[in-house]
Amino acid sequence: MSNTQVVISGTGLWTPENTISNEELVEAYNAYATQFNTQNAAAIQLGEVEEKPLSTAEFIEKASGIKSRYVYVKDGILDIDRMTPRIPVRPEEQISDQAEMAVAAARKALAAANKSPADIDAVIVSCAYTQRAYPAIAIEVQNELGIEGFGFDMLVACSAATFALQRAWEMVTAGTAKAVLVINPELTSPQLNFRDRDSHFIFGDVATAVIVERADTCKSEHSYDILGTKAVTSFSNNIRSNFGYLATANDDSVAQPHNYFHQQGRKVFKEVCPMAAEHIATHVQSCGIQVEDITRWWLHQANINMNVLIARKLLGRDPEPSEAPIILDRFANTASAGSIIAFNLYHEDLKSGDHGLICSFGAGYSIGSLVIRKR
Repeated sequence: MSNTQVVISGTGLWTPENTISNEELVEAYNAYATQFNTQNAAAIQLGEVEEKPLSTAEFIEKASGIKSRYVYVKDGILDIDRMTPRIPVRPEEQISDQAEMAVAAARKALAAANKSPADIDAVIVSCAYTQRAYPAIAIEVQNELGIEGFGFDMLVACSAATFALQRAWEMVTAGTAKAVLVINPELTSPQLNFRDRDSHFIFGDVATAVIVERADTCKSEHSYDILGTKAVTSFSNNIRSNFGYLATANDDSVAQPHNYFHQQGRKVFKEVCPMAAEHIATHVQSCGIQVEDITRWWLHQANINMNVLIARKLLGRDPEPSEAPIILDRFANTASAGSIIAFNLYHEDLKSGDHGLICSFGAGYSIGSLVIRKR
């Protein structure tokens, strides 16, 4: 094993201009549900069609902790005859939507790390969804930024950011790269079924970026030694999204509920929380420190109840807001980007020697974490 010390030296956060509040979302959903129930009243009465339940902003906040979310394109989402974003197709000569998001976050991370594109050897774009199979979004971003070297895409659902950071750490440790740019352009809103009461509020759009490099090349004001990384997967169908290139070959319409994001929420909560708590506790101890030595927990931002329960299992008490910051109230679940948003917004106050943990968990099941220390 190499003795190279690897650090996180900069992060970037990009948010769209558009937001949608719970109230706006509920107004559109309830209008659709009422229209659906009216049009299908006879079938509902006979038990042939299930009645659409109505929703409230209070229900969403209680169930998830979410109050609002950013969306890449707002047009179309609140239109009850469409209920999906209207994103125009761009010419192939123009930068793609997701690459544009990624570049915006990348430039902020480069600035935070006091790096130029010439300092970067590899680009990883890692997220829940990419808008196309190839060419890789990462290679498009690499070209747009003028980075030499190589790039590739990764898909690990909500653990994509932490899994990519581990790949970056491995590359720098192995000496195959001196600095790696990891980007998470989470364009999730097109995969939401806005006609489903229990899932239409979950996701928001955002892009995050992180610079991982050798400690001896770091020029950042705020940097963090990576003390250890850990990843685990265990297959489960309880969180699933089926849309892919086979959708047009299947004897079914592309826009079917099973092709959108869907989950068995109660099962996920019951199964993932203890898995994540055990994963984190074991990882922290393997780095030679104790849970009580962690100053800041940057946890995956899927559901406030999951975060509170996991932190409670780890600490034996409810966490203070400063210990495990919550950002999903205004960002919603941003898939892999959530823990990175929390890190981006709540890290500069840490003192040299303070420990922290970045962790994400999601579909797969997949769990990834990094134990870090402020330099």
